[in-house]
Amino acid sequence: MSAFANLPPLLLAFCATLLAAFVIGLELHNYLRTQQRGLGFGTTRTLTLLAMAGFVLFQEAGWDGFFLGLAIIGLWLALDYRQQLKDGQESLLPYLVALLATLLGPLSLLAPPWFVALYVVVVLLMLGAQPKIRHLSDTFKSGEGITLAKFLLMAGLVLPLLPKDMIASFVPVTWYQVWFAVIVVSGISYAGYVAQTYFLPQGGLLITGLSGGLYSSTAATVVLARRGRELPADDRLVSPAIVLATAMMYLRLWVLVFILGHHAAAWQLAAPFAVLVLLSLLFSWWLTHRAGTRSSEAPEPPSRHPLEFSTALLFALLFVFFAMLTTQIVARYGSAGLHALAFIVGFTDIDPFVLSLLAGKYAVSESAIVGAVLVASGSNNLLKAAYAAALARRRNVLPAVAWLTATCLASLLYAWWPA
Repeated sequence: MSAFANLPPLLLAFCATLLAAFVIGLELHNYLRTQQRGLGFGTTRTLTLLAMAGFVLFQEAGWDGFFLGLAIIGLWLALDYRQQLKDGQESLLPYLVALLATLLGPLSLLAPPWFVALYVVVVLLMLGAQPKIRHLSDTFKSGEGITLAKFLLMAGLVLPLLPKDMIASFVPVTWYQVWFAVIVVSGISYAGYVAQTYFLPQGGLLITGLSGGLYSSTAATVVLARRGRELPADDRLVSPAIVLATAMMYLRLWVLVFILGHHAAAWQLAAPFAVLVLLSLLFSWWLTHRAGTRSSEAPEPPSRHPLEFSTALLFALLFVFFAMLTTQIVARYGSAGLHALAFIVGFTDIDPFVLSLLAGKYAVSESAIVGAVLVASGSNNLLKAAYAAALARRRNVLPAVAWLTATCLASLLYAWWPA
């Protein structure tokens, strides 16, 4: 670091510009070869020289000189592209990459190094990931973009406008907390949905368990159990996939608690959740090792979209309802009533209950609230065990049923064990 610190900043920026342009040129060359097209315009040397020209123009003549040079380069590229059209080459990509390479000079001089590195990485990914991007474009569902736009509208426009006042005296959460929880939960669920639907559609049962657990471990268990009923009796990958979905449920729930700012509860949950995740992963690995190398086709993902407005609205209503119900239960029955409520709620969707419990102000200790989270997650595992047994009706899901039941009992014992 000291050797670089003694070098002139202009020299470092110039070398960074040439190196970045050279790497982009190499990747563009490889892209054109892969597409089985003539190299034509866009060799490594050309991009490197264009980046150097942009650097010198900006350094010596400022923005005016740079934009004049960029206009001349753009005209030259347009004339070359016109000739390429006559020869049957219609791709604009090499010319766009050339313009991006020309911009490297000003970026190296003005922007921080991390931004220049990010800029180069994005260009390289756009060139190197062409087959995956094409596959994503071909499989992108109709209306997916509109649904995502609605979600961004809810997050970027609706959320900042919501008041941070209590909804009511008997509902100890704010409008902002409710909608922020909706945004965070939907965002994490959408990440799992995208991974399962677009990037890993043929990843097999184990990948379905991992990505489905981010989306909804209960929904993933239902899908996997139904798939298990269709598979041969000797196919043993259904159980480890269901266990993986539950492991991801714990990880997902902890991330939600932490992101939403409930750090004290998150650190109290870290130890029991970490043990449950680690043991679930080890048990899943052991079951997979026993199952051998048989790889089953992945089932279809759940049809419910995590970004649908009706899904978000239902979550918000449940959030408010559980906050109101928890206030009444705690006021009348204290910690014991809270844990009983948590056990019952575990047979539904536990996310709105857990997040409303952590967001509100209740007359119980922090340890009682953390215990309620563990109880709810444990009884939810009992629900998934029942789903797996009832829907699969095969012996190949019995290990998962036994494990889910055991984690439920372990969670209850941990939550109710005397301090």
